[in-house]
Amino acid sequence: MAETSTFQLMKTTPFSSFINPHHHNSKLHYKTLNLTPKKPIKFLCSTTSTTSNDTSTKSSSTKTTMVSPIQWGCDADSLENAEALQKWLSSSGLPAQKLRIEKVEVGERGLVAVNNVRKGEKLLFVPPSLVITPDSEWSCPEAGLVLRKNSVPDWPLLATYLISEANAKTSSRWNNYISALPRQPYSLLYWTRSELDRYLEASQIRERAIERSNDVIGTYNDLKLRIFSKHPDLFPEDVFNMETFNWSFGILFSRLVRLPSMDGKVALVPWADMLNHSCEVETFLDYDKSSKGIVFTTDRQYQPGEQVFISYGKKSNGELLLSYGFVPKEGTNPSDSAELSLSLDKSDKCYKEKLEVLKKHGLSGSHRFPLRVTGWPVEMMAYAYLVVSPPDMLNKFDEMASAASNETKAQKNLRYPELDEEALQFILDTCEVSIAKYSKFLQESGSMDLDVTSPKQLNRRLFLKQLAVDLCNSERRILYRTQYILRRNLREIRSVGEQRFLFVTVSTSCSRLQDSNVLLSHMSAYQYGDIGSDNVCDL
Repeated sequence: MAETSTFQLMKTTPFSSFINPHHHNSKLHYKTLNLTPKKPIKFLCSTTSTTSNDTSTKSSSTKTTMVSPIQWGCDADSLENAEALQKWLSSSGLPAQKLRIEKVEVGERGLVAVNNVRKGEKLLFVPPSLVITPDSEWSCPEAGLVLRKNSVPDWPLLATYLISEANAKTSSRWNNYISALPRQPYSLLYWTRSELDRYLEASQIRERAIERSNDVIGTYNDLKLRIFSKHPDLFPEDVFNMETFNWSFGILFSRLVRLPSMDGKVALVPWADMLNHSCEVETFLDYDKSSKGIVFTTDRQYQPGEQVFISYGKKSNGELLLSYGFVPKEGTNPSDSAELSLSLDKSDKCYKEKLEVLKKHGLSGSHRFPLRVTGWPVEMMAYAYLVVSPPDMLNKFDEMASAASNETKAQKNLRYPELDEEALQFILDTCEVSIAKYSKFLQESGSMDLDVTSPKQLNRRLFLKQLAVDLCNSERRILYRTQYILRRNLREIRSVGEQRFLFVTVSTSCSRLQDSNVLLSHMSAYQYGDIGSDNVCDL
């Protein structure tokens, strides 16, 4: 489904944003939505190493609850459930649609135009009564009351709500909607830890996938400890467990939108979430006050039978894989980026002081920065300055760390010309190490999984591997471009240094000749490569 722009969506906002209100997103140039409740409730991240499809945590007693596979939802390409959803929505107040659900090449299911659709036309008009929000009524009102009394934030509240309504089946008014949701959302939450390690070792998105998985686990464990275990009649463990929470959070990551015109309310919008993403459009969902419905405005024409798209936001291929489970074709995503992780050298004489100022400004001794084909953020250069700065620049450490952070008042365009060459070389070395990892995986990917004999397991591995290959190719492309720019900048810096040295040498020689024309002719010759340093020394 769909996501709007960076400021309309909260699908990829890290859970740490409501676990820790002071969390800083590693994507420094992206705004992070704070999801902390009015009355604080602490959600803890698990520190144990787990796979993304772990079953529920055992209770403190010796009895172990058996967890069944997800019983609700449907196959990702099921039209029967989606058509039943549209019939229910139409009978419940959804206006006549200019779109219909079909199997499509991009996204398995999607909405296609029934008739000609004009550019600038508003579509959908889903009424608020058919939208799921944190204020929606529960089929089990007692469960909702308990969560609200504990000031549970929107994300875990909605995750729990989905499970509760799914378990209510036909007793829930959302039964048709939940039946049309994928039984296994396309998300890195459904990759095991071994699969992440095997296929995404080169990409920084692996770390983000692990962080996300651990955040989901930690959030569930905290809900279980603080709420579920105290109300087992409302939240039985055979229903509210790790597997069902992976499912519900997978749905939220891929379908939850934030509607600016409804005071920033977060929502699941049935029917609208059947729309797929295209990197070529910029339109997004929002509430239209005049029609009193959720709409989007087309930014291009569509012919009958043509799939209609919206934008999931200006997201990199890695972010799209993380939340939605797909990777656009290489070179088609103008918002694509690759993350580069820079780290302090623990053998640095000033390591302690540098780490201290980084923590002061919400950073750490290792930090990821987004690289684009067009360049990199100024924050990364500031971080590199700090890494390579010598002890005699101790008084500059704080301003460097501040410039490397996402603090809005920080002076971003700091320059330390004396450190330019060393800082750029540090980034280049890190970039080339990363390129080597990508190249190693891509070279070895062809011989992976040749020993797998189970057709079902082989199909899954081949599918995941292809996603990883597509992602690694797109990210390596950006790293190659970054490598080229860094090498060019370093050549320019070193060329200027050589010219300065030459200027001093030639000036000294020419002062003996007292002929300024000689100096000018030699400098011009050197500039165009017609004279070498040996010739200059002959003066």
